[in-house]
Amino acid sequence: MQLGNFSISLAVKDLAASRAFYEKLGFKPVGGDQSQNWLILQNQTATIGLFQGMFDRNMLTFNPGWDRTCATLPVFDDVRDIQRRLKAQGLTLTTAADESATGPASLMLIDPDGNPILVDQHIPKPPQR
Repeated sequence: MQLGNFSISLAVKDLAASRAFYEKLGFKPVGGDQSQNWLILQNQTATIGLFQGMFDRNMLTFNPGWDRTCATLPVFDDVRDIQRRLKAQGLTLTTAADESATGPASLMLIDPDGNPILVDQHIPKPPQR
């Protein structure tokens, strides 16, 4: 199963303070919109998202179809295909993608320790292989 680019999404209290902290660790902004209270930062192979007021907990995030620079991969598993495989393995989703739709979609599930996992596809479904 190809889940795509991985990042940790942090629910922060103060976006500016968190940005300043992570910049001291060598992270640089690579995306986001500070006016909408979110930023994406990277340091070498590590990617973190800072999100103020958007969700309650930190979560693991995967982006099918993207590499770490948000470039589209030539071949990837669509979020709806991933969803079908997860359900077939008996996993329960807390939110699900509309399987009759195409294009960007997401799903969410919770691991055994209560950690949310977001599979968030921002690009259209890949061509059939």
